[in-house]
Amino acid sequence: MAASITVSENITLVTLHNIPAEITFITDVFSKIAAMDVDVDMISLAPVQSSKTSLSFTIVDDDLVKILSYTSGLGDSDIRPIVSSGNCKISIDDAGMEHCPGVAAGIFSKVAAAEADIRLITTSEAQVSILVAKSDLDRVYSMLDGQ
Repeated sequence: MAASITVSENITLVTLHNIPAEITFITDVFSKIAAMDVDVDMISLAPVQSSKTSLSFTIVDDDLVKILSYTSGLGDSDIRPIVSSGNCKISIDDAGMEHCPGVAAGIFSKVAAAEADIRLITTSEAQVSILVAKSDLDRVYSMLDGQ
């Protein structure tokens, strides 16, 4: 099976810096977001090296106002939210990439050649998703699509 590449536009990246490195806090974050009927996609938790960490996730731009109402409520704490909208997610799906060393290196090499502004990367056994600035979408897609 050949790899398929899909693109999702109008994606917002939310990063919460300096959050407690506790799964109960992270659960609370996503429970509150779910209660606002906001769908979360890419999720990345920074490696925990102290009692604090950073959490990043993506939503669609249409839910930006809802997320801003949530993140503005974090202003009285040490948590520093950063929100960036207007991004694009490029996902490379291929069941054949599982147990195949070097796939990520090949993908990242092509993205590097496009000199793109990479905002977030998430992976699974059969998918690599890369969040890029809208201005870089065409270049990155062309490099990944082999054109």
